[in-house]
Amino acid sequence: MDIFSKIIEYLEQIAHQVPLEIYVFLGSFFEEILAPIPSPLVMTLAGTIANSQDKPLVIIFWLALLGATGKTLGAYVLYFIADKMEDVLVSKFGKFVGITHKEIESIGAKLDGSWKDNVFLFIARALPIIPSAPVSIACGIIKLNQKTYITSTFAGTYVKDLMYLYLGFAGVGNYKQLTQGFESYEDIGKILLFVAVLAVIVWSYVKRYRKTR
Repeated sequence: MDIFSKIIEYLEQIAHQVPLEIYVFLGSFFEEILAPIPSPLVMTLAGTIANSQDKPLVIIFWLALLGATGKTLGAYVLYFIADKMEDVLVSKFGKFVGITHKEIESIGAKLDGSWKDNVFLFIARALPIIPSAPVSIACGIIKLNQKTYITSTFAGTYVKDLMYLYLGFAGVGNYKQLTQGFESYEDIGKILLFVAVLAVIVWSYVKRYRKTR
């Protein structure tokens, strides 16, 4: 069993041993930082447990608030790390793909916190098909406006968490089955994100090549 499988197993164990609110907050925080942890795991399991403890359905709104707070904190950690690492990586390897630090910052400068930026990031956070950690890292690299990043991350995550909690609470299916189902969609999302990043790199290289000519 690899280390991440052990972490997932541990999360499943402590979910029944600590207050549900603490599990949701801390589980969401670590779920964001440790990307291999399936994103629906914490919330679908929390919804299942809330139902088994005969809690009212309205509890999922409170749990979604705690989960979104924990995940937003984790997302900001990734944003901060990516922001700092971009300075190092681009200065060393950017020349090989034709990308400069100034060009990357110019992308972030264009995303100035307008309503369009908020809507785009909100949708990226709310859709289950889009993995969260790569979005956090990408936003840190381009230095997206922090207010836009935090508010849209929180709002989009709240909506997604609410959906996972309801699925778990309503007993639509075994939470492990639900997790596996959403994982397959996230795999598609990861491929699409990779293609998007690759397209940006190629575009930057072509643009730089044309300038040199």
